[in-house]
Amino acid sequence: MANIKIIAYLKPVCGWSNGVRAVLQKYKLPYEDRDIINNQTDFNEMVRKTGQRLSPSVEIDGKVLADVSGDEVEAYLVSSGLIKQSDAPAAAPTDRACDTH
Repeated sequence: MANIKIIAYLKPVCGWSNGVRAVLQKYKLPYEDRDIINNQTDFNEMVRKTGQRLSPSVEIDGKVLADVSGDEVEAYLVSSGLIKQSDAPAAAPTDRACDTH
């Protein structure tokens, strides 16, 4: 596996954001976790890069995936040949909002 640069624009507490984290952790991929709720600069950067305000958004080697689930991030990584698909379970659901939403 090549050295992949990943920046994830995430909320601290969010089912969708936790799903993205779970996928990245499942594959032991290092990533920068940018807090778009508590850091206005990170939020503004996400909006500038994606052209929209929805999260999670993930930048993988310069390719921006906006408003994605963990499943979509995993599918992109596999289809791009950046990782080999694993049937190992993720630590959190990868395709849904928080139970409280």
